[in-house]
Amino acid sequence: MSRTVPTALAEGAEAEFMYQYESNMPAATRSAFGVTTTRIGGGVALSMLRDPTGYWSKALGFGFDEPITPDLIDRVVDFYRGEDSRGAVIQIAPSVLPPDWDDIRARHDLRPGSQIVKLWCPVDAFSPGQTGMRVGPVGPDDAEEWASVVLRGFGMPPEGVAEMLTASVGHPDFRTFAVWDGDALVAGANLFVDGEVGSLNTGSTLPGHRNRGAQSALLSARAKEAANAGCRWLVAETGRPAEGESNPSLNNMLRAGMRQLYVRQNWIWRPDTTS
Repeated sequence: MSRTVPTALAEGAEAEFMYQYESNMPAATRSAFGVTTTRIGGGVALSMLRDPTGYWSKALGFGFDEPITPDLIDRVVDFYRGEDSRGAVIQIAPSVLPPDWDDIRARHDLRPGSQIVKLWCPVDAFSPGQTGMRVGPVGPDDAEEWASVVLRGFGMPPEGVAEMLTASVGHPDFRTFAVWDGDALVAGANLFVDGEVGSLNTGSTLPGHRNRGAQSALLSARAKEAANAGCRWLVAETGRPAEGESNPSLNNMLRAGMRQLYVRQNWIWRPDTTS
């Protein structure tokens, strides 16, 4: 399999699960947070005008159906300007950035932000991990608690935005899992099935229950479910640690057999930049 194909699959799966998260929010919640979603040039652009976290306004999945051009980025930025957005993150895989990318990004003063590590592996190359705590799928009765735990594990306020994650429970393309310590739900994660690709996303653990194997077990449960769903590939993404630091999420995935596919730069757009 060539490098181009897994890159397209990895970017496409991430773009689609983000689109589904925000597009399937309850209507009242979408209105309250000022959420608008659209598809542009084979990718997606997502705007949350009243985002309490600064995370959910982003554009990604570009460069495969349509090349990265000044016109494409103009359309993306025009979308955010039309939404009166206070800012957004544009994410583009390095292999599809054109030679004139520096000129293109200068048109809108897109500035480098954090970096994301994209990982992947064949589903049968995954090495399962374990925990002494109970791991299982999340049903409707646990959906709200699961969403709250995931957001608190990320350090995000659960108010309001939790309804977006709750809506993914029972969605036909999501498979939601949690870890319980006794009766207490302490960690959670999601799997998004996108054809032959299983996207491992939204994994977090409450601070008091870290370093007990919860995320390794959630990776294993989702990998098994992905195989049962007919997926051939697993993909995931996590933050690239700073020099001399470590990212436990990245370490867990590397131990499980996933491999770095590439590092992707986040590009920050702000509305007070030139057009």
